[in-house]
Amino acid sequence: MTLPSTIRKLVIPAAGLGTRFLPATKVVPKELLPIAGKPLIQFAVEEAMASGIETVILVISGGKRLLAEHFHPNPHLENVLMTRGNAEGAELIRRLSHLAEIHTVWQDSPLGLADAIRCARSLVGDEPFAVILPDALIDSEHPCISQLIDCYEKHPGCVIATRMLDLCDIRRFGILDVIPMHDPGCGGRALRVISLTERPSPESTSSRFGIFGRYILEPAIFSCIDHTRPGYAGELQLTDSLSLCSDRIPVYAYQFDGVHYDAGDKFGYLQASIAYALKDPETAQPLLKHLAGFAGILASREKQGMSA
Repeated sequence: MTLPSTIRKLVIPAAGLGTRFLPATKVVPKELLPIAGKPLIQFAVEEAMASGIETVILVISGGKRLLAEHFHPNPHLENVLMTRGNAEGAELIRRLSHLAEIHTVWQDSPLGLADAIRCARSLVGDEPFAVILPDALIDSEHPCISQLIDCYEKHPGCVIATRMLDLCDIRRFGILDVIPMHDPGCGGRALRVISLTERPSPESTSSRFGIFGRYILEPAIFSCIDHTRPGYAGELQLTDSLSLCSDRIPVYAYQFDGVHYDAGDKFGYLQASIAYALKDPETAQPLLKHLAGFAGILASREKQGMSA
């Protein structure tokens, strides 16, 4: 049984256009793209539920009603599956509508991540809350957002999931400048954040601590968003809002345990699909056999190239 969390609400920003996956995302929201048969949005909601969170707030835009509908009851489909003897499938559908208390709010224009979070203000209220970016998939035994909640309980303030990046990836992430802190309670994984920058050039930063799509935010973030000016790509960046927030309250980074996949990128999406399919007993062995065949073909081609 999952124990209640000190963080009761989760915001999932899901109003983006998903342009990196066009034409697949012309009609189908990116967050409904499946990883080994399960939509990205469902991974995020299940992570929240496994972390003791009670309420999920989906921030969506026009054409993305399907995200909320994925979690609505569907008695007709359940009955059809039961009639066909597929009780397991019917239970999967039934379970979706009981995962969480889910609300939706609208982001009218794509003004950036900070603006998307601001859209949830009326439902969040005056309490700390969590944020999961659904295309930042993190596979961990202890859910990543739960790890951040544990850190928050010892270090109240804003908490950001982080990890060291390869130098070549710095341009793709928000970057944190951090300092070590005496932290026996978090096993040395917590760091104090002194500044944040959205996707800097490798030459302009000495830090390699990236932001990995998981946050615990204090309600003070909303007034900071109100004072945030458009930044990278002309949008309201959450990194800039957090930078303002760090002048008021502590901001921490937590070096999470788990494997991260950037499922908003085509290659990262393929990596995640393979990794999760290999965890599924139904697909693991056939996939391994298939991949071994590919490896043999590549080795043969390489050998032919060397002998040519």
